[in-house]
Amino acid sequence: MLNNLVRTAGRLWHDLNRGWWGNLPPIAEAQPAKARLPAHYGPLRRVVLADEVARTLFTEYAAHRKSLRGREETGWVLLGLREAHEAVVLATLPAGTERNAGVAHVQFNSDGQALGSRIVRQADRRLTMLGVVHTHPGSLRHPSDGDFQGDRVWVGRLRGHEGIFGIGTADAKNGESMFAQHGKPHVHSLGPLSFSWYALREGDGKYRPVPCELTLGPDLARPLHPLWPTIEIHADRLDRLCSQQARAQFELVDSPQGSALALNLPLAEPGQVVRVLLNGPEVRYFLVRDGEMLEAGISERHVDRGVYFLLAELAEQS
Repeated sequence: MLNNLVRTAGRLWHDLNRGWWGNLPPIAEAQPAKARLPAHYGPLRRVVLADEVARTLFTEYAAHRKSLRGREETGWVLLGLREAHEAVVLATLPAGTERNAGVAHVQFNSDGQALGSRIVRQADRRLTMLGVVHTHPGSLRHPSDGDFQGDRVWVGRLRGHEGIFGIGTADAKNGESMFAQHGKPHVHSLGPLSFSWYALREGDGKYRPVPCELTLGPDLARPLHPLWPTIEIHADRLDRLCSQQARAQFELVDSPQGSALALNLPLAEPGQVVRVLLNGPEVRYFLVRDGEMLEAGISERHVDRGVYFLLAELAEQS
């Protein structure tokens, strides 16, 4: 079922024997010099979800079930902090509108995942990939045999050589409860929706249930979710451009067309920045000079080409 690997936060998005992802572009090693990481990683004793992460999972799962693709599986990549004996989940990256999914499988959009990881990790380079969540259409609250065949290879690539895996189902019998239930240490339920949590360590012969707790905290990737179609359209070229231009940074901005993704590339001249606004397929190029933003007359939908056209024009003017 699974064909490729994702590694992030100081690792690489790299080939793996797993089908969550297609061909994965690389993300450069990006660990800060003074990051404090545990000297030793023991087996995971618990998963800690930021409350906004839990809200994202339940809200988006409910919306997915009401959508035209509601009979398909869906999923999320989980980013966060890997501590000595616990995983703290602080961000969710959705499988994407370009996912390949059916009633018994889901393959994530790898380009969107790689770029989303890059953007989120601007906040904290310690963030690493912790695992994945995916849904099952029936009542199987446990990873399948097919999941295990890929995961047992894949977890060796993660920090601590262990991953966390959430299984979402819609078979809970809580009625229309207004708050989440925690009937078992590894299960959270809200209304009919339920997430069951497991860990798998390299060399293990099976998954083991892992207690899941909530804490106050953000979903660092949640602001990206409304812009995910934009991210998927431009992900491959943006990720490649950022690999070539180490100073490139992203931010979310308001535009006349609504929220947009902005790419900022500082230039050698003080106070000058190339700024690109992306909203769906639309790409607009600007030069920011001493606080004044001037739009460039470039109509190039391929963002990497457009940026280099603008840089070439600026070089010629110099």
